[in-house]
Amino acid sequence: MLSQTQLDLWTGTEALLFDLDGVLTPTAVVHELAWRQLFDEYLASVGKGPAYTDADYFDHIDGKPRFDGVRDFLASRGITLPEGPIDDAPEHETVQGLGNRKNRIFNEIIENDGVAPYPGSARLVEAARERGVKLAVVSSSRNAPAVLRAAGLADAFPVVVDGVVAAREGLPGKPHPATFVRAAELLGVPRGACVVVEDAVSGVQAGAGGEFRAVVAVDRGAGAEVLRAAGATHVVDDLAELL
Repeated sequence: MLSQTQLDLWTGTEALLFDLDGVLTPTAVVHELAWRQLFDEYLASVGKGPAYTDADYFDHIDGKPRFDGVRDFLASRGITLPEGPIDDAPEHETVQGLGNRKNRIFNEIIENDGVAPYPGSARLVEAARERGVKLAVVSSSRNAPAVLRAAGLADAFPVVVDGVVAAREGLPGKPHPATFVRAAELLGVPRGACVVVEDAVSGVQAGAGGEFRAVVAVDRGAGAEVLRAAGATHVVDDLAELL
């Protein structure tokens, strides 16, 4: 259900800016599994606690650039590690090393199990393409192109602003709106004609801070009230509700 006045998605909207994990594909679940495996193993190896919980993902990691997630989770446990180079080996106990270890775990799961888009999300993407609405993916993940290819969605998104683009262009990650703003620029669409589609609190905050036409939040577990408090103008359980 829509949280406020029913959103007329097609009148006045020239572009949709989608988050990827948890919005287009159920890879948020894969990320959660990869983070859990990473920190279960790491905390056990260093003998520190308390143990990793589901709440840790939403409190410290969800929607953020990978290395920020590592840094913030470790801080919650009173752990400080050296940063290390950005391409640090996954075996090294540095912020970058642990982030790259998580990435390796994630890619192993995707390669073994594959990924399919949410049916309602795929329907919305197809409807937008039929209407000539421009599309972009804005993701903190550095794996976005690979996930889009695996899900059969790569051709639908000529603009992808992911973790690699953000690092290359010096764009701050979510909850800062810079990556969404950059996607609108690359599409050549004014922000007031763009709708942001997110599921993470930090992503909703990014959309709310960018002067976009609307911020649609898909509630995949964060909670409708939490998403509204973060700045969502509309909350749905499935993107097919927008059709």
